[in-house]
This record gives sequence, structure tokens and C-alpha cells, in this order.
Amino acid sequence: MVPPIETQVKSPVSHKFSIPPLNERILSSMTRRSVAAHPWHDLEIGPNAPQIFNVVIEISKGSKVKYELDKKTGLIKVDRVLYSSVVYPHNYGFIPRTLCDDSDPLDVLVIMQEPILPGCFLRAKAIGLMPMIDQGEKDDKIIAVCADDPEYKHYTDINELPPHRLAEIRRFFEDYKKNENKEVAVNDFLPSDKAFEAVQHSQDLYADYIVESLRR
Repeated sequence: MVPPIETQVKSPVSHKFSIPPLNERILSSMTRRSVAAHPWHDLEIGPNAPQIFNVVIEISKGSKVKYELDKKTGLIKVDRVLYSSVVYPHNYGFIPRTLCDDSDPLDVLVIMQEPILPGCFLRAKAIGLMPMIDQGEKDDKIIAVCADDPEYKHYTDINELPPHRLAEIRRFFEDYKKNENKEVAVNDFLPSDKAFEAVQHSQDLYADYIVESLRR
């Protein structure tokens, strides 16, 4: 008689997970010293500046909400809802690693087909400069097109845009602060070479700012 074959019965394996409970994970992340990326200082301007550069979008085309960069945290915050019955005609943002006389990064209006979510960045090509005085202070804007939008990427100078498009842009900035009793003056648009100069100047100011900060 053949003895019965003994089979080993495996005891159930208890899986031990190393993931701590949610509240422990939250507490752990709060005690860790970590620094989030800052879109103004950590995002590169791009290798083809001052002609083509990265732009961080703060305000979407068609928005009545004035979002802006919170310089301390790097987050996009709500500054206000526009007081006038107008919306931003195009996506609006800033160029990283630039600095202007008002201690802010250089502003850009990006002409393209679609609205872009605040906080996203894209490649833009400068085609002109809009000289502007906001409450007595210089606040020039770069006029650009999205470098990766097939409908607009071929534009090289602001004079190639339809005159009505420029009239809309001018009227928006002349009117958007009127109900706040704030005066804005927009001068004649300037060609692309002036935009390149403005971007380069803002890069130089930023570099000087960084050097001075390191010396401190």
C-alpha cells in the first residue's frame, strides 16, 4: 500500500504595507524641509531669448478675473475681478527671469487661438512692444504670438496684425481700470526689434538683481 502523499498547506501570508495612515503622511510632509519650484526664478527663459521665450500664463483669454503671480509663494493668486465690463482679449502672463523698473517680471500679451489655464507656460515669439503708462509709472507690455500655434507662429512683426486687432488691445488697456478711477495711457505700438531690446534689458536687470542678492 502506497503511503499518502503529504501536501504542505501554506499559511496565509499577511501583507504588511509600509504606507502610513493619511494623517501621518500629512504630518511627515509638513515637517520635511522642501522648496517648491518658483515660476519666476526656477523656470528658464529659453535658449532663443530675446526673440522666443517662455511665458507663464496668469490670465486666460476671455477672463474678467485679474490673476497675478504671488511673488512670495510662486502661486497664482486672484488679485481682483475687473471693475469694467471688459475681458482680457488674449492670454496674459510674464517672462521668467526678467525684471522691470516696477520690480515685477516683464508682462506679455500672447496672441493665439485658444485660452490657456493660469499657471501653464508656453513658448512665445515677440512681435512688438506696447509702451504704457499706468498711474504715472512705466508699464510696457510685450506683444507676442504663441510660437507653437500654427495659425500665428508665422507672424514676425506687429504691423502684420489687422489694425482692428491692435485697436482692440489698445482699447482694453485704456479702459480696464477706468471704473477704479485709475489712469492708463497707451502709446503707439513699436516693432519687434524694440520688443527684443525690452526683453534683453529686463534679462540684464534680473541678472543684476541676482548678483546683488548674492552679495548680500
